[in-house]
Amino acid sequence: MSDARTAGQQDAGSADDLPDSNQPPLKSEDPDPPAGCEPGLASHPAVRGAGLVAVAVGALGVVFGDIGTSPLYAMQTVFAIEGHAVKPNQGDVYGVISLVFWSITLVVSGKYILFVLRADNDGEGGVMALAALVSRFLSGRRKLLAVSLILGVVGAALFYGDSVITPAISVLSAMEGLKVASPDLTDAVLPLGIAVLTVLFVVQRFGTHVVGRFFGPIMVLWFLVLAVTGLPEVIKHPDVLRALSPTYIGAFVADHPYLAFVALSAVVLAITGAEALYADMGHFGRAPIRLAWFVLAYPALVLNYLGQGALVLRDSSAISNPFFLLGPSWARIPLVILATAATVIASQAVISGAFSVSRQAMRLGFLPNLTIRHTSKEEGGQIYVPAVNWLLFGGVLILILVFRSSNRLAAAYGLADTGVFLTTTSLFLIVAAVVWKWNRWKIVTFAVVVGTIEVAYFGANIVKVLAGGWLPLGIAAVLIVLMTTWQLGRRIVTRRRIALEGPLQDFVDDLHERKLPRVPGTAVFPHPSKETTPLALKANVDFNNVLHEHVVLVSVHTENVPHVPPEEQIEVDDLGFSDDGIVHLDLRFGFQDVRDVPDALCRAVGLSPELDLDPDQAYYFLSRLSLLRGGHSTDMATWRKRVFIGLAHNAANPADSFKLPDERTVIMGAHLML
Repeated sequence: MSDARTAGQQDAGSADDLPDSNQPPLKSEDPDPPAGCEPGLASHPAVRGAGLVAVAVGALGVVFGDIGTSPLYAMQTVFAIEGHAVKPNQGDVYGVISLVFWSITLVVSGKYILFVLRADNDGEGGVMALAALVSRFLSGRRKLLAVSLILGVVGAALFYGDSVITPAISVLSAMEGLKVASPDLTDAVLPLGIAVLTVLFVVQRFGTHVVGRFFGPIMVLWFLVLAVTGLPEVIKHPDVLRALSPTYIGAFVADHPYLAFVALSAVVLAITGAEALYADMGHFGRAPIRLAWFVLAYPALVLNYLGQGALVLRDSSAISNPFFLLGPSWARIPLVILATAATVIASQAVISGAFSVSRQAMRLGFLPNLTIRHTSKEEGGQIYVPAVNWLLFGGVLILILVFRSSNRLAAAYGLADTGVFLTTTSLFLIVAAVVWKWNRWKIVTFAVVVGTIEVAYFGANIVKVLAGGWLPLGIAAVLIVLMTTWQLGRRIVTRRRIALEGPLQDFVDDLHERKLPRVPGTAVFPHPSKETTPLALKANVDFNNVLHEHVVLVSVHTENVPHVPPEEQIEVDDLGFSDDGIVHLDLRFGFQDVRDVPDALCRAVGLSPELDLDPDQAYYFLSRLSLLRGGHSTDMATWRKRVFIGLAHNAANPADSFKLPDERTVIMGAHLML
């Protein structure tokens, strides 16, 4: 044991208070943090205290941006694939429109809106939340639990890949409308796109409640414009409504089986954003999302796709850009401006989803503790993760500069989404079977209907791997390595640290036998559990040969619920001796609660005679392990050790995580060889 330091210092390659469970504490900041011994901020469910309609409008500004901007490029991409192999004739157009309509209806309205949104992890959505929900019910079924967690990791990694591509393709596709309005503006597309995206990522720090409040009315206008521009063409050519019949899908497949299969890789662009819709559920709640979808988003999308189909049948040259050509010529520039705003919002959907997925991954122990800021006092699911935000921004800029057009990016788009679709469906079926106890026929029906569609989409996108589909797969592969390495490293470090610490009860019994002198004051030792002894406590006793008058061991646990009532957050244990001044506190917080240890200590005063202390004079002693890469071992490959130590070095400081006062925090470290 060595070198006590003042708070705030970081050791290179250190592991920040790695817990021995799959629920690591998160660093959580709040716009108005509690001071002194005032109660900490309690977050609230998204809809509480706000009208359903108002929250639904806010949801439109965050949740539906991705899928809402698909009309910009979906139909255009369909007619561009394989050298314009899909022809602007009635059979092909009706077949494509029917595919789009039934994909939106079955996958988005059916699977996600009606079914998957029900599978929330206490209000949180996303593939990692689904994996966490499954893990709560599979503790005794290790193989199925392992499969579920693997699916969650793969789905999350693919979602991150999609989160990098979506902002790039969405903003570029809108900016390329300038070329339709005026070819002279072609050179302005790239710099304007970069400028717009820069502003978007900068404003993330203000939170989705601010962004949603600003973007919501814009998205209401956007969906109204989708409906208004599509409706006139439908009225002029009402026969296009026949395309809503699924029989045209059968005819299209029968006439052009290979072409129909390839076309699926572009048709799927109409439903990209469905997973972001689910991942963003924690920001607004299930009811507002459903209301916004069925009242406005769904009918507007269907009308616009029908209108684009009717336009292509009337004017075959419109396949070059059916969305912008759908509007009158005088409206092209205003439409580009509105589309730009809408695509920025599309990017917001996946960015917010990435924040939520990251928090769930941290809770499951697949990512290190990153800084998480709660950006709303009322809506606990609204968070900002700076590290994720800026990593996404860097990835998006690289993609824009490398690919330079939405057509080139389209080849890379879709594969990540379809992969996430399949992982979500698999996890949902496990939830339906294990948690909801669905009858087997229901599970089989859902698997056949939804699974067949999604497998077809995934298969169609696999053929695009060499053309650009390698990009999201590459991003996902890197993230899978990082996430699994962190999980493996955590387990190894936890196991070795437990051996180093030794049993707490034996240590307390030994203190009684040694009868060490006591010094005035209160020493608080944050520690993952009461099973083992904090290294900082052992170091203090061994080095100084004294014990503080009051010794408080504190274990912080993140429960699998959003909030724990304040009266249920603190549990006191005298560790077998009611008069020795050594006490253990179990602090239980929800994953949306502020983890404020000093505030909890204030509230614990008086709960036990041993807690008759002055919390404002307490000193906090943190145990810090400095990780060193050792020689060859069977536990972890050398390159993985390097990765793990690098990740640990960038983990959030536990002093910040637990709101510890800098002036009264001491970090005491030890070396651990990996």
